[in-house]
Amino acid sequence: MDFITKLPKSSSWYDTIWVIVDRLTKSAHFLPIREDYKIEKLAKIYVNEIVARHSVPVSIISDRDGRFTSHLWQALQKALGTRIDMSTAYHPQTDGQSERTIQTMEDMLRACVMDFGGSWDTHLSLIEFSYNTSYHASIKCAPFEALYGRKCRSPVIWTEVGEKPIEIVERDVKKLKRRRIPLVKVRWNSRQGAEYTWEHEDQFRKKYPHLFSETVPPSGVAT
Repeated sequence: MDFITKLPKSSSWYDTIWVIVDRLTKSAHFLPIREDYKIEKLAKIYVNEIVARHSVPVSIISDRDGRFTSHLWQALQKALGTRIDMSTAYHPQTDGQSERTIQTMEDMLRACVMDFGGSWDTHLSLIEFSYNTSYHASIKCAPFEALYGRKCRSPVIWTEVGEKPIEIVERDVKKLKRRRIPLVKVRWNSRQGAEYTWEHEDQFRKKYPHLFSETVPPSGVAT
């Protein structure tokens, strides 16, 4: 676990992200906090967000931040039966996984801040979702799949084994401040009957090129 600090203050006055990564599955939580939070506040967040969801960790690797070396934090982990390992200048690789995750997180956050500015904290859960459902070469699957033993049913590709897409019924363009994202509305013949979802056109075209025809208006043109 580690902190990303000195971020632009959000509308809720968050300026820091607490990054907590599971070493086995690579799954991560990105928790918005304020840099001035005391260890008592962090301990409560840790119990509510990590222990309550995933049970008590066997061990924790973190840097030597004063909050992690405090008596209260040490006492809490001792009471829970969790071993604390500190990364050091001589063995910085002990927390290398968090460092790689933080680097990835910073890249994702930079793009998010550009588009959403002071409301970045309200989109942090989507960034976490995107990270946890992305393929990781080191585990040869997505962290979500490694953690739960099944693929994530994502709203981007909302399919299951046995579903095939039938047709594209509409196109649109999502306009951000610096980007335009072409989308297509797809009708699916799922096990539950007809379903409709919006998909990224570029990704969907690569997967189902046969569904694109001149009968569907180009992106941005209303039907």
